[in-house]
Amino acid sequence: MATVPCFDETHLEQICKVLGETASGSEISTMLAQLNTPDDNPKGTKWRRLQAAFSERQRKDRCGNCLVAFMYKAMNPVRYTANRESFEQYRHELNQILIFCGYSLEENGKLKIQKAAQTLNEAEERAGKLRGELSRRAVHADVLKFCRAELVRNNYFHAVLEATKSVAEKIRQQSGLTSDGAQLVDEAFALGKTGIPLLAFNSLQTDTERNEQNGMINLMKGMFSAFRNPTAHAAKISWTITEQDAFDLLTLASLLHRRIDSAVSTGRTSTP
Repeated sequence: MATVPCFDETHLEQICKVLGETASGSEISTMLAQLNTPDDNPKGTKWRRLQAAFSERQRKDRCGNCLVAFMYKAMNPVRYTANRESFEQYRHELNQILIFCGYSLEENGKLKIQKAAQTLNEAEERAGKLRGELSRRAVHADVLKFCRAELVRNNYFHAVLEATKSVAEKIRQQSGLTSDGAQLVDEAFALGKTGIPLLAFNSLQTDTERNEQNGMINLMKGMFSAFRNPTAHAAKISWTITEQDAFDLLTLASLLHRRIDSAVSTGRTSTP
C-alpha cells in the first residue's frame, strides 16, 4: 500500500464512528490485533476504541496506513455477501466523510483518490446545477425531486438510481401490480397472447401504435436492466456517471414518467 497521509483528527473521529458499526467488539479486537495495533480500552465504546488506537498509530507511523488497512478489513465485500444493503449503507456513510479527505471507497472496498471537497456547499451547488439544467429541459416534476445534494454528493449514479426507482413505483401505482423491473414492465405493458396489455400508451389499432408500445417497453426495460437488476446493481453502484450522463438519463426518466402518466387502463384484469 502506498503511503497515505495522516487523517485530520476530525475526519478520523467521523470515520471511526462509521467503522465502529461495521463489526462487533470482538471482531474489532481481532482486526486490531492482526494489524499489531494496541487496543487500550477493549470494553469501551467501539468507535472511541478505534479513534484512540488509530490516533496513536498515526502519531507513531506518521501516516494513515493503519486506519486504511482496518477499513479494508471492515469493508471487505466478502463480509457482506449475505447483507449487501449494509455494505452500501456503510460505504455511503464513509464516502460522505472521505470525500473531504480526497478519497472515495469503491465497490471493491478499496480507496480511490479523487478531488477533495472543501465545503458542504459544493454538494448543494452540484445539485443546484443539475436541477437548474433539468428545469430548463422541463423535465417531469417527479424527477426533479431526486436532484438532492445527499444523492449527488459523491456520484450522480444515486440520483439516477432513485429516479429509476420512482418510475417503477409509478407503474405499480397505475397498474396495481407489486413486481419490479422487467417483470413489472411485461406484466403492465406487454401485449401478450391477447394483444391487450393492462396499460396502453395508445389505441393499439395499427402496427405503428403496437410498435410504439413495444418500443416504450424496451426503453423501460433498458433503464431497469442498467440500474435495478440485482446482479447489475452490485457491479454498477460505483459507476462514475458524468454530469452530462446524469442530465440525459434523468431526462429519459422524465420521458417515461410522462408517458406512464398518460397510459390508459384497458380494463384487462389478468397478466399475459
